[in-house]
Amino acid sequence: MELTKNIFFNTDKLVANSTVKISYTGKLFQNEAESVFIHYGFGLNWENLTDIEMNKTELGFQAEITLNDSECFNFCFNDGNGNWDNNDGQNYSFAIEELPTSLVLQDELGLDAKPGLRKAYIWSKKIRLAIYKVITYLPKLISGNYKRKINNNND
Repeated sequence: MELTKNIFFNTDKLVANSTVKISYTGKLFQNEAESVFIHYGFGLNWENLTDIEMNKTELGFQAEITLNDSECFNFCFNDGNGNWDNNDGQNYSFAIEELPTSLVLQDELGLDAKPGLRKAYIWSKKIRLAIYKVITYLPKLISGNYKRKINNNND
C-alpha cells in the first residue's frame, strides 16, 4: 500500500502491536544515498523515539518496525550526513488502528489456549459423514445389490 508518494507499507492498515515493513524510495534514495535511517516515534509527542538503519535494496530502502498501541506513527528519514526527508518540515504521520476484537478468537480457556477445531465442528463433520454413508449404502444392502467384487483369476 502506498501511503504517500515514495513510501510504501506491506499492509493495507497500520494495526497496533503488529510488525510492518516500510519501503522508502524518496529523495534520499533518488539521490543515491549509501545509507538511510528512519527516525520514528509514536503518539503526538513522538514517544519511544528510535533511529534504525534501513536495508538498501534495488527497490529502495526497507525496514521492519513493530508498532505499539499509540494513536499514530510518526517518522522521517535521514542519510546520516545531515540530509533529511521530513515531508517539507511536517514529518510523516499516520494513524494506527486498534485490532478489532471481533477478529480475535476466544474460547473458554482464554486467548492463551491452543488454536484448534471446536468440538462442535468436529462432531458435525462426523455426523455428516455417517448420514452420507447411510444414504449411500443402506439402500444397496436392503435391495441385495450390494456385492463385493471378487477376483476371478483363472490360473
